[in-house]
Amino acid sequence: MTENRKNICEKPQKNPRNPFGFERKFAKINNRNVSYFSLGNGEKNIVFLHGWGSDASAFFFVAKQLCAKYRVVAIDFLGFGQSDYPPDFYGVKEYAADVASLLDVLHIKAATFVGHSFGGRVAIELAVYYPQIAKRIVLVDSAGIKPKRKPSYYFKVFAHKILKKLGKRGLKGSSDYNALCDEMKKVFVRVVNYNQKRILNKIDVPCAIFWGKDDKETPLYMYKCFLKNIDGAQGFLLNGGHFAFVEDKVTFGLILSAFLEETDEKI
Repeated sequence: MTENRKNICEKPQKNPRNPFGFERKFAKINNRNVSYFSLGNGEKNIVFLHGWGSDASAFFFVAKQLCAKYRVVAIDFLGFGQSDYPPDFYGVKEYAADVASLLDVLHIKAATFVGHSFGGRVAIELAVYYPQIAKRIVLVDSAGIKPKRKPSYYFKVFAHKILKKLGKRGLKGSSDYNALCDEMKKVFVRVVNYNQKRILNKIDVPCAIFWGKDDKETPLYMYKCFLKNIDGAQGFLLNGGHFAFVEDKVTFGLILSAFLEETDEKI
């Protein structure tokens, strides 16, 4: 399977390889450089989608295990890793479109998407709006469900909006938001306010859901909501928190491999 070389950017790298043997490459997507790693020559493709604030390396350990049987690709989303920054109007839909465009450059017609947290949002978007590409998804402590809020939260938001109109400083914002560079703040707001619960029942591909028993960032009620609203989804609880797939990586790797093998003939 050959790549579209005119869209591959030969960006110089001091250390183009990493301990897992993945070679960093760059593709030009919508006039921006997208960093990705690729390994393996299997007929079926697995694409790993990292969480917010992370990068492609988050999934290297399991991608390395699977590359003997599958072609695996791990992407740095725009704004993360060594990819360029996105325009400030970006949201989940635009990130999903970028993934679809990258697969087109790589001549990948269909894939399984494994997404952690924010990457799960993108995997959901691909399953619903790009069903010709997304043949199977794996959600790992996924975002996408609107969080439950206490009344005090909405009071603070209302007060902040009033103070803003009066030209005064209100809330300082979340630590995640304040840590962002200016280019990513508007993107962050768009992403976290995008509620995907209403489209979950449109997912019509095999789906596995992994969740940390002690996840505080995306609590367990979100896991239950995904299971309830995605028809036929299989759920698996791991020991750990929001990064339980790393904390309990042996269990995660074994169950993921079993799920892929079980559903290979269905896609």
